[in-house]
Amino acid sequence: MDKFVIEGGKPLKGEIRVSGSKNATLPILAATLLTDEPCEIKNVPKLRDTTTMLKLLKSLGKNVEVSKDKIMITANGTLNHVADYDLVSTMRGSFCVLGPLLAKLGKAKVSMPGGCIIGVRPVDLHMKGILALGTKTTMEGGYVNAVAPKLKGAHIYLGGVFGSSVLATANVMMAAVLAHGQTVIESAACEPEIEDLGNFLSEMGAKIEGHGTPRIVINGVRRLEGVSYRMSPDRIEAGTFIIMAAATRSHMTIRDIHLNQLSALVDKLNQVGVVIEKDKDSIHVKPGRNLKPVSMTTYPHPGFPTDLQAQYAALMSLVPGVTVITDKVFPDRFMHIPELNRMGAQIRREGGVAIIEGVKQLYGAPVMASDLRASAALVIAGLAAKGRTDIHRIYHLERGYEDLDKKLVGLGAKVWRERE
Repeated sequence: MDKFVIEGGKPLKGEIRVSGSKNATLPILAATLLTDEPCEIKNVPKLRDTTTMLKLLKSLGKNVEVSKDKIMITANGTLNHVADYDLVSTMRGSFCVLGPLLAKLGKAKVSMPGGCIIGVRPVDLHMKGILALGTKTTMEGGYVNAVAPKLKGAHIYLGGVFGSSVLATANVMMAAVLAHGQTVIESAACEPEIEDLGNFLSEMGAKIEGHGTPRIVINGVRRLEGVSYRMSPDRIEAGTFIIMAAATRSHMTIRDIHLNQLSALVDKLNQVGVVIEKDKDSIHVKPGRNLKPVSMTTYPHPGFPTDLQAQYAALMSLVPGVTVITDKVFPDRFMHIPELNRMGAQIRREGGVAIIEGVKQLYGAPVMASDLRASAALVIAGLAAKGRTDIHRIYHLERGYEDLDKKLVGLGAKVWRERE
């Protein structure tokens, strides 16, 4: 197992490119189960999570060929309806094979999902959606057993305690595209990843309207075709780089970015005093002279992303004054706080709120990554800190950031790997 070693305290400079979207790639790879025809997916990021999903597709009976950033998925005989525990338990995104397996085979046996420990993440909305489509389910031995010889369209409300669910919306969409009749999903997730999935399914021949809005209308079709599709840039990776530039007071150009997907982040950073200039498909981030503390609350899209909350906390720990951060999506997602405090940050937690008193300087220390986005926050803190930071358990980081150490070296950072 490797760790990241960072010698921080110096500004970065140069260009960095955003990889394909992890959170959009996973359900789109699952959607290839809906057709027997070849599907070509381009701009796929090389990550632990995408590798896990490809292993799962192979176990379900698909052929997978990988070349550079392109993946070709083809049929390989009869599909298997059992999504094994060893794969699904390691990554929550793999649970979205439930919908396409039901639609294609009329049955599915899928292990309960795993992934980052960032608070309670039930699958109740997934189950509510597929039950509304006429599925019968049982729970046995850690698996969801679902049977639906003939899915039927339905009017489904998918709002939950903490808002809409991206994966539940994706699962219901993929089940509904081959269902008989019309399905209407109310309180659907509006994230760009759902819009990407809807575009992919539409190119396969699905009849979908409203994806990317709270109301999605799907008219079922009999079959779907193969397709060639290019993944959109990863908005969370892009947001991480923007915050990184601000925290390290760096001049940075970020390429392959859809800034309109990060409006909430840009709005907050403009208030903080960070200068962001747009240029076609790239942006230029310039360090502000006198940054101000700006409180923030996460919400489902188009609100401030919960997946950027930890990174924003790392930035605010270096801005003089008091900042209050509230997470309305995952109220327990604050495992990065004690690790940032080990580096000299002054953060305390009160329930679902983090209160940050900005300090002038962070200092390198050995820290432990607890989840994917907390890992990114520790990298940002390490780059901004004085001295050496050792980040353990970087396998979390490798789930969502492609070749991050190499990208940072290209910006002049002193970052390398060492064996634990």
